[in-house]
Amino acid sequence: MPELPEVEVICRGLRPHLVDRVVTGILASGKALREPVPLDRLQRELVNRLIMSVTRRAKFLQVGLDSGAMLIIHLGMTGNLGFFTPATEPAKHDHIRLILDNGLELRYNDTRRFGSIRILSPAEVSRLEETVYTTTGPEPFGEDFSAGYLFRLAKSREVAVKSFIMTNQVVAGVGNIYANESLFRAGIRPDRKVRSLSQKEWAKLIVAIREVLTHAIECGGSTISDFVNAGQEKGYFQINFKVYGKGGMACTACGAVIAKKNIGGRASYCCPKCQK
Repeated sequence: MPELPEVEVICRGLRPHLVDRVVTGILASGKALREPVPLDRLQRELVNRLIMSVTRRAKFLQVGLDSGAMLIIHLGMTGNLGFFTPATEPAKHDHIRLILDNGLELRYNDTRRFGSIRILSPAEVSRLEETVYTTTGPEPFGEDFSAGYLFRLAKSREVAVKSFIMTNQVVAGVGNIYANESLFRAGIRPDRKVRSLSQKEWAKLIVAIREVLTHAIECGGSTISDFVNAGQEKGYFQINFKVYGKGGMACTACGAVIAKKNIGGRASYCCPKCQK
């Protein structure tokens, strides 16, 4: 599943091609995604509307319209977006095609159809945080994501730190790959109980999370298989992995053998010397 950096890369790729464009038509495959596609509402709210903004919240793409309505896209496991000319034959799993006033089409392709397309009215947009994002924590780059916030939230809990920072209610969008890499950068074992971390360690981990995510965004994400960004190019952050997927290999920092174990049902990697 695309993680936060991949979605941010897509967001930045879409923005210059969508902002100030008008949607002139919509074509759909007729197949449901994770939930039925609200085609009638899409036609009513999107067609002949000017696109004002393209933003990201957690792993959702948000396309703001001049009416105050908003299109919200979640890519699921295999969703991707790209711009095509009308002469380009639609692919088998192109489920939504937005026709733009410059003659291009924005196509949403999703092999497994686990993604979602939603359209919200201006009134619904005003309640986004209380509805769509009610169980979503602060953004990792936001001021609310602080050492004090994490220390207070974790002080009486027994969960492993890796599972904790992967919890969407704690922080938005830190998935398995980036949790592994961030904990390595911070020198913290992924299986440490969260109540054992000091506020200083939380501060160090926040810095590491932000650095890892920023670097991943700059690299275009960390594609493993299905994800492609808005420019139809594969991300390449995976060549910079320090521990993820490297169980049994030598740590590039100290030479110790990187250990692999299961934490919270997810593959976890750490260096027994560098991470305490």
